[in-house]
Amino acid sequence: MRFDRLDLNLLVALDALLSERSVSLAADRICLSQSATSSALGRLRDYFADELLVQKGRQMVLTARAEGLVEPVRAVLEQIRSTIAVPPPFDPATCDRTIRLMASDYVTEVLLTTAFTDLHQLAPNMRFEIQPLTEALTETLERGFVDMLITIDYAISADHPSQILFEDDYVVVGWNGNPAMAGPMTKELYFDLGHVTARFGRGRVSAFEDWFVRRQKRARRIEIIAPSFMSLPGLVIGSNRIATLHRRLASKMAEYLPLTIREAPLEIPSIREMIQWHISSNNDPAIRWIVERLGTAARAPVGPIADARIVSLDEIRQKDASHQALSAQFQSDTAAAGRNAS
Repeated sequence: MRFDRLDLNLLVALDALLSERSVSLAADRICLSQSATSSALGRLRDYFADELLVQKGRQMVLTARAEGLVEPVRAVLEQIRSTIAVPPPFDPATCDRTIRLMASDYVTEVLLTTAFTDLHQLAPNMRFEIQPLTEALTETLERGFVDMLITIDYAISADHPSQILFEDDYVVVGWNGNPAMAGPMTKELYFDLGHVTARFGRGRVSAFEDWFVRRQKRARRIEIIAPSFMSLPGLVIGSNRIATLHRRLASKMAEYLPLTIREAPLEIPSIREMIQWHISSNNDPAIRWIVERLGTAARAPVGPIADARIVSLDEIRQKDASHQALSAQFQSDTAAAGRNAS
């Protein structure tokens, strides 16, 4: 490659000759033969119209023109080396980027909510945008609308790198006040009860577990179709309906909702959630760092599911009434304190 008639490959040879002040030593440094290095020196002399290296006694010395080239040539090569040959080190503490991810509400709740808290501690200047899953996952990734996507293993593309984050299975969730949740969930009871399920997109794609339930050659009684996984628990509370939900999500939501969790009476294979990024980002240190941190967060142990006791609807209403009374008292006390202060 030439720049203003100069073969840029000769810059490496020139730097070695100026530093070593010897054809043989320069040849060893740049792994060329002595004749090839001598030829390079001849071409450099022709380009600069200067001898560059001249014999003085038993040594070679630099001409005035060559002395003036030492620092500029070294600076040019160092600039190339620092910007092209050696990527700058990645420091999450100073990284200022917006990373766009595509993930379901389920993955957002069971993984990203906690992972982003940890990421903020390590990379306070990074920003994240979560987009909902679409029906064109690979196209969205390839067109650069997102930096990475997290989805079930069968939905990823073989054309881009990916990594398994975690596996999850399914459980049955119901309201604590549902008498059917007092004992184990049997197959007969499962099909006798009304169900809440999630379907997505314009095509109303069924949730992953639907396919396996249909293989039982027995239809469930679907009473409510919801647009998201997160809405399922709320739609069984106060009713005798049940929902088939990911274990991780069910466990997390049972921490603050009146839910009882039972093992699914059907053989439903586990799912595998994977993270995928564009092949052009494979050497992007920020992307690889996020993948590593999300993988670490995904491997964190999931706590055991507590077998919640049955809670009646009347008890829930009493708790709500008590909470409202306390809230009203707090507001009244606050208002009185404000009047006294004035």
